[in-house]
Amino acid sequence: MGEFGFVHPWAFSLLVVYGVCRRFCPQKSERFWFPYAKRAAKTTAKRRWLKEVLRALAFALLVTALADPARFDSVALERDRGYEISLILDASGSMEISNKFKIVKKIIEEFIQQRKHDKIGLTIFGDFAYVAVPLTYDKSSLLRLLDKIEVGIAGTHTALYEALFISTKLFYKSKAKNKIAILLTDGMESVGSVPLRVAVETAKKYGIRVYTIGVGSVGDYDPFVLEKIARQTGGKFFKADSAAKLAEVYQTIDRLEKSEITGERYVRVTHYFPWPLGAGTALLFWLLFEGAVRARRRV
Repeated sequence: MGEFGFVHPWAFSLLVVYGVCRRFCPQKSERFWFPYAKRAAKTTAKRRWLKEVLRALAFALLVTALADPARFDSVALERDRGYEISLILDASGSMEISNKFKIVKKIIEEFIQQRKHDKIGLTIFGDFAYVAVPLTYDKSSLLRLLDKIEVGIAGTHTALYEALFISTKLFYKSKAKNKIAILLTDGMESVGSVPLRVAVETAKKYGIRVYTIGVGSVGDYDPFVLEKIARQTGGKFFKADSAAKLAEVYQTIDRLEKSEITGERYVRVTHYFPWPLGAGTALLFWLLFEGAVRARRRV
């Protein structure tokens, strides 16, 4: 809800000028004395009082229009500013052990919520890889879909290289200066649909820094492969053997790739001056018309 105010509040000073003039600058006119003048004055006193009130009201309405009443709505611009981030999440059968998948999802949700000005996409992999959410600013939709993803949704094996390759395609038409991918897995490549060299070269082609995270014991995943992917793309490899360590890893990545953009804001102004202007003008014309009619009757 916006705030209500006036664009030119100084205009209300004219009301003070009006009041001073009405008090100390009376209108000069010729006066004629005739019998029973006091009685006539009494019969028209109420009418004159009403006319004065209407004149003051008309002037006040015109001054209000000049002050320009308006509603000021602050609008945030967050688009096309921050990083473009691809989250690559292992959803193979092994991620169900020790409740790893749910822990990872919770930490990723917190990471997404912190990246207010970034475009984020999500790729899931198991026996095969697929893009669950393309790069988007719509964090609410991304979080809702992430919440519905379960272990085994893409099979039980680990198409690690295919996941990296598929994820890089999200940046095919990207013009962003900062493109990163965060690849999390607790297993080793076991499908072999895409060679590692092809996946890494494609990431380098699009200028994507890949951060790799090995979850669980070192024997569960291949640290040399994950370290190689990160090193050759300009990213970094992390080991996470606990929930606390994993949360720390995402916090570290958040700091390393922290966007300095705080967003832009502008104020949208909705003007309401036509309403008092119309009312004041209509009342003024009515007073002029009524005065002309009365003058004609006296003639």
